[in-house]
Amino acid sequence: MLKLMPLHSLQQHLPQNVHFSLFQTCSAPQEVEQLHAFSLKTATFNHPFVCSRLFALYSEPKINDLGYARSVFDRIQQRTLIHWNTIIKCYVENQFSHDGIVLFHELVHEFLPDNFTLPCVIKGCARLGVVQEGKQIHGLALKIGFGSDVFVQGSLVNMYSKCGKIDCARKVFDGMIEKDVVLWNALIDGYARCGEIEIALRLFEDMPERDAFSWTVLVDGLSKCGKVESARKLFDQMPCRNLVSWNAMINGYMKSGDFGLALELFYQMPKWDLVTWNLMIAGYELNGQFVDALKMFFTMLEFGSRPNHATLVSAFSAVSGLAVLSKGRWIHSYMEKNGFELDGILGTSLIEMYAKCGCIESALTVFQAIQKKKVGHWTAIIVGLGAYGMANHALALFLEMCKTGLKPNAITFIGVLNACNHAGLVDDGRRYFDMMMNEYEIEPTVEHYGCLVDILCRAGHLEEAKNTIENMPISPNKVIWMSLLGGSRNHGNIDIGEYAARRVIEVAPETIGCYILLSNMYAASGMWEKVSHVREMMYKRGVRKDPGCSSLEHKDVLLEFIVGDKSHPQTKEIYAKMSEMKEKLKCVGHVPDTTQVLLCIEGEEEKEAELENHSERLAIAFGLINVKPGSPIRIMKNLRVCNDCHSVTKLLSKIYSREIIVRDNTRFHHFRNGSCSCMDYW
Repeated sequence: MLKLMPLHSLQQHLPQNVHFSLFQTCSAPQEVEQLHAFSLKTATFNHPFVCSRLFALYSEPKINDLGYARSVFDRIQQRTLIHWNTIIKCYVENQFSHDGIVLFHELVHEFLPDNFTLPCVIKGCARLGVVQEGKQIHGLALKIGFGSDVFVQGSLVNMYSKCGKIDCARKVFDGMIEKDVVLWNALIDGYARCGEIEIALRLFEDMPERDAFSWTVLVDGLSKCGKVESARKLFDQMPCRNLVSWNAMINGYMKSGDFGLALELFYQMPKWDLVTWNLMIAGYELNGQFVDALKMFFTMLEFGSRPNHATLVSAFSAVSGLAVLSKGRWIHSYMEKNGFELDGILGTSLIEMYAKCGCIESALTVFQAIQKKKVGHWTAIIVGLGAYGMANHALALFLEMCKTGLKPNAITFIGVLNACNHAGLVDDGRRYFDMMMNEYEIEPTVEHYGCLVDILCRAGHLEEAKNTIENMPISPNKVIWMSLLGGSRNHGNIDIGEYAARRVIEVAPETIGCYILLSNMYAASGMWEKVSHVREMMYKRGVRKDPGCSSLEHKDVLLEFIVGDKSHPQTKEIYAKMSEMKEKLKCVGHVPDTTQVLLCIEGEEEKEAELENHSERLAIAFGLINVKPGSPIRIMKNLRVCNDCHSVTKLLSKIYSREIIVRDNTRFHHFRNGSCSCMDYW
């Protein structure tokens, strides 16, 4: 055991040119570490002044080394309440509030907390949202005589407000004699968070004084409640706007879908911070404006701002929405060069990006590179493999995940059920649905029932699917009824199809796909009068069918083709290539499936011509001309691939020895050497 030395004897152990006062004056991390090492080497560490001073230095905001601070704290032989308060504050301020609360539990066995300890640990409860623990500490504060302390009361108002217990917050607030602007702001913020915006406005009017945060809280609250015009009116009245208020207003516009005003406000700002950029990028991405999201991301980099995890997640999501693989690879490279770890949601987003861009091999590589895999990582790769029809691989990974001890969540089972769906594994789908409920006690949501119904519908088990829907403990949504309608159309069951269509129109009459599927079902059966009736209904209700559109990326540009498109600069070459494709298809015996023409066209030649102009064929022709041999042609289509285009693409992959990857609105089709990854089941 180290021998404790008197304070005055320490100087003899220091070099002649180093005075003991360094323990009191040093502030650089390296200096503190050197003094720490020296105290251990010379057996002076256990002197109360030395260990306390080292602890204080490590805990200071300038150094803020929580690891060393805790290490020194654990070795202090005679700890005081000040030591406990300091280490608890360190944990809370460094976002380790749970550890701070655990230490508080140890503290109360040695000391009574004071009016420094209590506000700090209550703040930790607020950050964690653990209101029950906060109430217990509130009770302790009352018991030991700090219930009326202004700092304790202030932290309680803030804690209750943030935890949604606004009545408790108001009770504490009303019992206070001294109320500063921070307290008023905390209460107003609490009411705004709970959606009680009218009460928040009344409190705002009653405030004896206001600061920038007072205005900002209301601007943010009004925006979140959808009252964007009122928020803007208040924003314009602000005597002094700070970055937080500008960001709150931009967030409000983005959430309301008004990108133009958000961008206008963005350019009016005196300066931007990381939050501003993230709001713009995430706002565009969440509203499906993927091109604008990526433009904003690259503009941010041009201005020299460094993204964080949240920025990259939004950027990867935008890449996924457009399936622009080159942009995704560039952002991945940027991430690696700048030291971002593949942990948490960033790793999940990267897996999803590669999977949705038609590069499942890269998705698997990323997944395998993650050292500490979480449920989100496993779920992302299971979903990706399932969408490719690689059900066996997806299900094998699911079982491997379960063996590691990780517990699958509701989203994991959606991925598992979708994998069964895309591969036609009906029995497996039923089994995993039962496993989810019985073994993992996960209550099925409407999405889980939707997966099960779709599995049954695709396989032709329409009566069972109908019975499942009718016996659901929750109300089916339009997606479930659309699955039944789609299955009825594919399997030619007019009666169940009409039944499903009526239900869709009852639930969501604006659903375009319902009218299209119903019309196509009638057309496939030659019921042209009913087709006319449906289309007349669409006209009266202002419902218009989206034209087929296929896109692919070439030289960092996203190109789009629609049915019969002749707007591209290479139109002449594209149609020449399509004529070549037609001749080669004839040579290998392809006969167009004109039953896929769902228009009232009499002649077979006219029907064949209609099929030949489908958007994905234009995209394939462009790809054959421009994408270098050996590189896959990656296409994204907004509608389901028709049977004839599917057969044609299989043949073209063999004729031209090219990999063609098509992502339609339900899954991926990876065409190679005359076959498709979906095994003709989609």
